[in-house]
Amino acid sequence: MQKRRLGRTDLSIAPLVLGGNVFGWTADEKTSFDLLDRFVGAGLNAIDTADAYSRWVSGHKGGESETIIGKWMKERGNRDKVVVITKVGSDMGQGHKDLSAAYIEKAVDASLKRLQTEFIDLYLSHWPDPTTPYEETLGAYEKLLAKGKIRYAGCSNLDAGQLRAALDVASLRSLPRYQVLQPEYNLYDRSSFDGPLRDLCVAEDIGVITYFSLAKGFLSGKYRSEADLGQSPRGGGVKDYLNARGMRILAALDAVSARHSAKQAEVALAWAIARPGVTAPIASATKPEQMDSLIKAASLKLTAADMAELDKASG
Repeated sequence: MQKRRLGRTDLSIAPLVLGGNVFGWTADEKTSFDLLDRFVGAGLNAIDTADAYSRWVSGHKGGESETIIGKWMKERGNRDKVVVITKVGSDMGQGHKDLSAAYIEKAVDASLKRLQTEFIDLYLSHWPDPTTPYEETLGAYEKLLAKGKIRYAGCSNLDAGQLRAALDVASLRSLPRYQVLQPEYNLYDRSSFDGPLRDLCVAEDIGVITYFSLAKGFLSGKYRSEADLGQSPRGGGVKDYLNARGMRILAALDAVSARHSAKQAEVALAWAIARPGVTAPIASATKPEQMDSLIKAASLKLTAADMAELDKASG
């Protein structure tokens, strides 16, 4: 599997990142282990999670995903073959988003313990925290880098103005900068990344790993009417895509998929992989056949005509 360098870091990742949000939620431990084995066995290597996964589930407190990934790496003895990406700053019971230095110092140790590892390859600020200055957050990451607890810092959900401000503070104060951005981006949801944010990432050589890369499952093609929404626990989040533009995108995906004898999700991910400024999309799987499809997507090459057709449909 051909790897891509993640921004200016020395991390090289396959062109598709495995989303760990389902581990301990819609995929139990045994299923999660099987999925992870398939993923790494196919030559892919980057796994994305967060301390807050899956706090939204009744009876969960967060950390369930990190715990499963940690157990899997410990049992397989393959920590050196995996790029671990996790996040900090979500509400883990404190009642608000938190990127303060004191909170980060405690949270990273909790993540390291759950992951059963001495270091995190890429540690992301999960959300903007308007109450904490960038200088304080980046200063906390500077200490974690010096201690070897993290290898690189990045961010998620920042817009172009926020990312520019964070980069400026890093430069002015000689602090570590955000090396990677994780934005929402897919064939339907394009406006927040395409434009100034993508231009900034390209200009600053910032790695980009996109989340909701299949638009909460809509781009898999299995949701085409409200009657289809009950097929998955995540179906309710797809309703807003069931409009004329969404149907236009699905029609284009159907056409391109037929030409490549591929599934719609594979084409949607291949489109994201081929987009300027994107290092790799994130996608998750709960079944072996879904994982096999993700693996295929990582090597599917779309033509210029395919890309143009998809771009036109999503315009």
